[in-house]
Amino acid sequence: MAQLTGIRKVVVALAAVFASAGAAIPAPTVTALSMQTGAITSQPIGHYEFCQTHRAECEIKSKSTVAPRVTDFGWSVIRQVNLTVNREITPMTDMELYGKEEVWAYPDAGAGDCEDFVLLKRKRLMEKGFSPSDLLITVVRKPDGEGHAVLTVRTAQGDFILDNLDNEVKLWTKTPYRFLKRQATFNTGRWVTIENGAEVLVGSVGN
Repeated sequence: MAQLTGIRKVVVALAAVFASAGAAIPAPTVTALSMQTGAITSQPIGHYEFCQTHRAECEIKSKSTVAPRVTDFGWSVIRQVNLTVNREITPMTDMELYGKEEVWAYPDAGAGDCEDFVLLKRKRLMEKGFSPSDLLITVVRKPDGEGHAVLTVRTAQGDFILDNLDNEVKLWTKTPYRFLKRQATFNTGRWVTIENGAEVLVGSVGN
């Protein structure tokens, strides 16, 4: 009986150790994998002008707040679109193409800057059946301070980035950028702030 009591004490003690160890390692949360958006903010001038000639694309409204779970086939489509557009389009500045700054357009001439890459990827993914509310043009700041645009794909697994500077589709926390603002999920013509964009930049160092 005394031996049985001793065994029980050891089991209880080990259980306490494992419980405390588990408590010290927080489980990943959806919040950590997704951007936290805030208030309505200014629309980039380039997107505003794009909307003047593509009104239907900037008037899509959605009431859905739940990000979809992407299947293995869906991920293969996302990766293929990112890679294909990156290979098809020659990077050129708006000044080189149009003689002025900030022109957002589909790169039908086979060349374009970062926003043009984003627009084409977004268009192709919508043609594949992805919802506009889950394909969000996003403005970021690169480590050197230069502005940049990427496409955020919103999923139940987190927010993933399609970037003309990287052929790999990455979770947003694995990129080197500071995230500033993006299209709103509820209205393709509205933009919202990204509240935890600077925090992610700090956490991304070394990843």
